[in-house]
Amino acid sequence: MNLIFKNATIIDKNSPFNNKTVDIKVESGIITKIGNNIPAENSFETVELDNLHISKGWFDSSVSLGEPGYEDRETIANGLNVAARSGFTDIALQPTGNPVADSQSDIAFVLRRSEGAATTLHPIGALTKGSEGKDIAEMYDMKNAGAVAFGDYNKSLQDANLLKIALQYVQDFNGLVIAYAQDDKIKGKGVVHEGIVSTRLGLKGIPALAEELQIARNLYLLEYTGGKMHIPTISTARSVELIREAKAKGLEVTCSVTVHHLLHTDEVLGNFDSRYKVAPPLRTEADRKVLLDGVLDGTIDIITSDHNPLDVELKKLEFDLAKDGTVGFESAFGALNTLLPLEIIVEKFNAGKIIFGLGNHDISEGSKASFTLFNPEGEWFFTQKDILSKSKNSAFLNQKLKGRAYGIYNNGKLILNS
Repeated sequence: MNLIFKNATIIDKNSPFNNKTVDIKVESGIITKIGNNIPAENSFETVELDNLHISKGWFDSSVSLGEPGYEDRETIANGLNVAARSGFTDIALQPTGNPVADSQSDIAFVLRRSEGAATTLHPIGALTKGSEGKDIAEMYDMKNAGAVAFGDYNKSLQDANLLKIALQYVQDFNGLVIAYAQDDKIKGKGVVHEGIVSTRLGLKGIPALAEELQIARNLYLLEYTGGKMHIPTISTARSVELIREAKAKGLEVTCSVTVHHLLHTDEVLGNFDSRYKVAPPLRTEADRKVLLDGVLDGTIDIITSDHNPLDVELKKLEFDLAKDGTVGFESAFGALNTLLPLEIIVEKFNAGKIIFGLGNHDISEGSKASFTLFNPEGEWFFTQKDILSKSKNSAFLNQKLKGRAYGIYNNGKLILNS
């Protein structure tokens, strides 16, 4: 497919064309010319979109899909299509299927199912067998099969020695350990943040300490072992401070925050709406502000949608019984664009490629064409018809967003919203 993207404003701080409106010529998946008024040719299709902006392709570092085992929630094929239409050229797939992706064959399976898609799937292998926290999984074999990191989704490794061994083991092949932070004993039976709101609603609370204590422990382990650690979806002010201090020491630690933790607080729980039941729980306004500061000062490396499709039978329950999770692809950009500068959004949607050891292609002549197409302007209300996922459990339903992703060009394929 040969294309000319007309009148596109490039958002790429490393490009000499940053913030300039130009035409981009793509031949056989390679950018061959960037300039003004590139003439159309017979073998080229012209792409012209209102207020078109283009950046390096966005990467979502935490995505759950149903397949294998829970295809009623989401399939890999549809999930990748939704990701593409939401602006993501790359996603990291959590090992949340049935069976859990804890072996070479499991990694090979999800990669086969993603073949031919415009959005590239990068599997995360389970850190422990069955994500049960008892025995280290076959990380080296999974790495050879294509796994980009190792972690047990939303499960914290309670055995400190097991995490120590994992951090030491992956250094032989430059592996990345994902260490979700939550002390299960302190969490107990909590379902929301412990504070004024949980007391008012009569719901069992999860103290911020449950996250912070585990992060402190994990950082001590990292300081002892060396290696690389990624702490996903942090949610408290003290967590930001702990990671900032660790980075100042020179530890090789990175972290992410979710879109919904940057936009929402536990005050939205007043109606016991399980769409807002997520892990970690939504925290206070004070926490949200520090998370935002952490994004702006670089302490927080990645923003993720933490996309987790769940069918109605898992969410339309009493709040205590409902499963944690929200879909996030479709609303991610529009929600963040109401809060953050555009350049920061693009930066945080790209940083994970370097952290996870993936290619990050510049928008320059001679480079592979892998980019996101979007319009940063225009306010609109996000409704159920805008949810392309099979499951509809969105924490942003009926909220005002700003700007939309048009789609992507990646792997030689152009995917646009109709």
